[in-house]
Amino acid sequence: MNPRHLFAASLAACLITVSGCAVTRNQQSVGAYIDDAAITTSVKARFVDSRAVDANAISVETMKGTVMLSGFAKSGTEKATAQDIASQVKGVVAVTNRIEVKP
Repeated sequence: MNPRHLFAASLAACLITVSGCAVTRNQQSVGAYIDDAAITTSVKARFVDSRAVDANAISVETMKGTVMLSGFAKSGTEKATAQDIASQVKGVVAVTNRIEVKP
């Protein structure tokens, strides 16, 4: 099993476990949470597949279809590539890029 499939399978197992949790006031619905988690998984999987992005150095969070990227990149090109990859994932409404380029 390649790393991408292993990662996706592990995250899917976590989502199944979490989907039964109650959602508290001022949070999104369970369905929206699962949609956002699927977007996060897709973005991370594409980072793993890409040789241009260090998936371990960039964090991905999604809320209501808006993806927030944070962490560190080795260059401005890597930072821009991460944003481009995230913006191409189905369901992404916007991308907030807070990745810092290491000097």
